[in-house]
Amino acid sequence: MHRSRLAGVVFDTPVAQVGPEVNFWSAALGTPTYSPPGEEQFTALVGAVPDFFTVVQAVGDDPPRYHVDIETDNLTAEVARLTALGAESLTRWKDAFVMRSPGGHLLCVVPVHSDPDTFARTAHTWP
Repeated sequence: MHRSRLAGVVFDTPVAQVGPEVNFWSAALGTPTYSPPGEEQFTALVGAVPDFFTVVQAVGDDPPRYHVDIETDNLTAEVARLTALGAESLTRWKDAFVMRSPGGHLLCVVPVHSDPDTFARTAHTWP
């Protein structure tokens, strides 16, 4: 048994456009920003959606796109569950698994990093 939930949306943005993208979304959503120490490629749009994170991520020269993160308390079980549903595992970055849905959309399966109470309250339990 494990749990998982849709935790956030990530705006993947070419490095040269990150500053304007962060400024746009921060102003559009009325949120302050925060970059975690050691992971400066991420800029969180703090409080944009309750119990959900919204982040701008620098992605080199890749084209702009969106992807979602699914957080889980069991990475192996969640990757296996999504693979059985038709997702394809592409690569790994730190503790995250980058996958592609059957329709071609990117998603990352990540360890729990939200508030433990939020995760407990909002995650779905899988057999």
